[in-house]
Amino acid sequence: MAVNVAVVGATGAVGDLIRKVLVERSFPIKSIKFLASEKSAGKPVEFAGKQYTVEPIRAEAFAGVQIVLSSTPGSVSKEFSPIAAKAGAIVVDNSSAWRMDPDCPLVVPEVNADQLHHIKKGIVANPNCVAIPLCVALKPLHDISPVKRIVVATYQSSSGKGAKGLVDFNAQVSAWAAGKPVPAPTAHRAQLAGNVITLDWTLDPNGFTEEENKVINETKKILGDATIGVSPTCVRVPVKVAHSEAVTVEFARPISVADARAALAKAPGVVFMDDVKGEFPQPIHAEGSDHTFVGRVRQDPSNPNALCLWVVADNLRKGAASNAVQCAEELVKRGIVK
Repeated sequence: MAVNVAVVGATGAVGDLIRKVLVERSFPIKSIKFLASEKSAGKPVEFAGKQYTVEPIRAEAFAGVQIVLSSTPGSVSKEFSPIAAKAGAIVVDNSSAWRMDPDCPLVVPEVNADQLHHIKKGIVANPNCVAIPLCVALKPLHDISPVKRIVVATYQSSSGKGAKGLVDFNAQVSAWAAGKPVPAPTAHRAQLAGNVITLDWTLDPNGFTEEENKVINETKKILGDATIGVSPTCVRVPVKVAHSEAVTVEFARPISVADARAALAKAPGVVFMDDVKGEFPQPIHAEGSDHTFVGRVRQDPSNPNALCLWVVADNLRKGAASNAVQCAEELVKRGIVK
């Protein structure tokens, strides 16, 4: 079934990538249009070898659209995603605006695609770029023995700040490598070249950053268990693309390393890398891929019910654009789109 699609926020970093992913994955498109702010309206964009003109985001632009792939700031999403849904579209929204809304499913297709059958507001929320690969990695283990507690430290790339973050980082790295004074940061909250930043996000009243609280809340919702304990520390590291995660996960019952490795090796969306063979996931493996790379699986020496593992995924693709397109694919495949 071919469908009518609109890409909202089409000129942003994730919007650009959504266009690419739609072509790569041969998404069934009947018609497509590209929407953005008034500032970007009128600009040309290329899609599948053809040129399109970006239209301004407005209510009438959603007439006849069946699926909207939206990547805008939360304030824009709060205004226009309900308008698109009211016009009859199902919106897959990349902002954080709808993620914790109980009437909006928060979906990672490899984990909880069944939630797409419960779209009350016409909006599907695309999760945070850390929570997505974390849940992809944990789902096959959660199916063996329920997850009780997760302790995760993240190593998040500069591109998590968007194109401005990479401009900032590249300027810093060039100066740092040449032994010249490093320019003051503009997107990141401190120098990233040769450094790591633990407060590259807004600090919330509970002492955790906004990013860390997203990981706590969204992981529980995706895995469908509000009792799971989640303790994250999110850190920005001098890497261009792909987020890494050091995960310690406690289960209701012990899972052997052998059983965990076997489950991960056959799990959808996972590339298992075998440290016995000298393989270990790195950002350079994940960049440009829609898969979640998992390795370094080992028994936690301090807890017989816990395992340690290392997870890496492209934050722009699986952490944003590709997961959104995969949600759209499921909407079509399951006959949810009318």
